[in-house]
Amino acid sequence: MGQLFLNKVRKSYGHFEVIKGVSLEVRDGEFVVFVGPSGCGKSTLLRMIAGLDDTTDGDILIDGERVNDKPPVERGIAMVFQSYALYPHMSVFENIAFPLRVEKLPEEQIREKVGAVAKILQLDQRLEQRPGQLSGGQRQRVAIGRAIVREPKIFLFDEPLSNLDAALRADMRIELTNLHRDLAATMIYVTHDQIEAMTMADRIVVLNAGDIAQVGAPLELYHKPQNTFVASFIGNPKMNFLPVTCVGVDPTGVRINYEGQTTIIPVKPREGLVGHVLTLGIRPEHTRLGEGDLNVLATPNVIERLGINTIAYATLPNDAAYCSLLPGSAPVRVGEAMSTAIMAADCHLFDAKGEALERLIDWHSLDLPASVTAAS
Repeated sequence: MGQLFLNKVRKSYGHFEVIKGVSLEVRDGEFVVFVGPSGCGKSTLLRMIAGLDDTTDGDILIDGERVNDKPPVERGIAMVFQSYALYPHMSVFENIAFPLRVEKLPEEQIREKVGAVAKILQLDQRLEQRPGQLSGGQRQRVAIGRAIVREPKIFLFDEPLSNLDAALRADMRIELTNLHRDLAATMIYVTHDQIEAMTMADRIVVLNAGDIAQVGAPLELYHKPQNTFVASFIGNPKMNFLPVTCVGVDPTGVRINYEGQTTIIPVKPREGLVGHVLTLGIRPEHTRLGEGDLNVLATPNVIERLGINTIAYATLPNDAAYCSLLPGSAPVRVGEAMSTAIMAADCHLFDAKGEALERLIDWHSLDLPASVTAAS
């Protein structure tokens, strides 16, 4: 078993509160990723679970047992850090075996456990080498192997891929996903990289200033962000936000005005919206050249040609940043105005406090492949 429950946990340094009453349940065998900007508290929360930082208030339960006062070694967890923290004078075998030697297990049992872990991580041909002879990805696998060999209830990962180059990070994401499937273990993973979160997580916990902004499956956060913070953090390039005015409501949605253009956004109306300035959200990949329910005239100041896609960045007359993700051969140029089309069904609408209005079009009903909707 590897079930974790956080009950209103808080962490303060004097009068400064870093973690502000977080409650969360992580199910046995689940891969949960903590994401958020630097300073949001994600690593602090992970260290509290590990027992490396004490808890100011609240309860941490692992398999129903309160562990606040237990040292890390007695919590049934294993942690993989951003730095590999390997012993350079020891072989790969001895680095992986180190926690077992601390437990004083018999030599035969140590060799059996290390051999099994090395095979899973494809390190069985590297056991006699030292860390300095390995690539960055191989050294990270050794660090992971040292965690696996303890057979913990919960694995904790603190930005383990941040020291790797882009190609290795992509490879290690696949390896970690396969490892989670093979071990069926509970894993909690901290990263600032939303791509890692979206590709590996069963559920994502988005943290903002020591609080949970939203918890959900990757596609749920992408299609149904609950606020502008989550909407801007999940998605790359990030969502565009346009100021609009509510000019009416009816059962089909909220009618908005943007620079003289009106359309109905299919969201659930609320009282007191008419006459107020709202925020319209549209993802860059949901824009296109041409005519739509709304049109945004923008003049690109930067264009990135990526082959399969072209990304055009612009600044609107109201100084708002605007980005459009277009086909690779899109006929756009720096300094030349482009008209981008927006369809109302693709839009999100947020109130004056930045909270999302509920969409009337369920994202499950969108034209997604069956495998994607099933995975979510």
